[in-house]
Amino acid sequence: MSRQSPDNPRRGASVIENTVAILRCFAPDRQELGVTEIAPRVGLHKSSVSRILASLEQEGIVEQAPSRRYRLGLGIIAIAGPLLADLDVRRAAYPILQALTRATSETSALMVWDGAEAVTVEQVPSPEPVKHTSSLGSRYRTEGSASVKVFRDAGDGPDRAGGPAYALNDAETSPHEVGIAAPVHDHRGEVVAAVLIAAPKFRTDATRIAELGEHCVQAAERVSLRLGGSGRQRL
Repeated sequence: MSRQSPDNPRRGASVIENTVAILRCFAPDRQELGVTEIAPRVGLHKSSVSRILASLEQEGIVEQAPSRRYRLGLGIIAIAGPLLADLDVRRAAYPILQALTRATSETSALMVWDGAEAVTVEQVPSPEPVKHTSSLGSRYRTEGSASVKVFRDAGDGPDRAGGPAYALNDAETSPHEVGIAAPVHDHRGEVVAAVLIAAPKFRTDATRIAELGEHCVQAAERVSLRLGGSGRQRL
């Protein structure tokens, strides 16, 4: 039987298996690790570990700390994003979206950001014959989209002076649709999602937009509270 050691790579193990083994070395009490620490834990030569870490670093899955040791990077959160949305934000938002659609008679949706696009992960369609809906998984990157505005503006901080409580797409991307979105914040105050109302332009004048905007903001606040956030935060 082959003996696994730093000088005898794990026979039969695929690159994926070795990569997962390396990632599993990191733990709350082992947040930063060097190549020489990882190699004996996974039974790989240091050169093999270095190559895998270099590839992971390119993808943002790991990063080098000032100490030159490695730690998990934000890229791993992006990979887990769809799952986290399903387990946390989506679950917290769904009953609130149902109430929002009942209150407004318009389509409500939950959007998350994948780093480049806003993605629809939940939706409650309007009961009206004429309505605007999208398929789950639909992606938006147009700057005029209300949900994209929420995530783009989040980079300016949640307390930007004078900013509105919601983002508006008043027929900017479609002459027949109005979109209103408000940010959802987690316990850290970070924008993790957006609540969106989509309505036909013909029944959405300025007064109606203000009304829907307030409903949208209140719904986003309720989702935020369920995630540990608190208080009204502006874009």
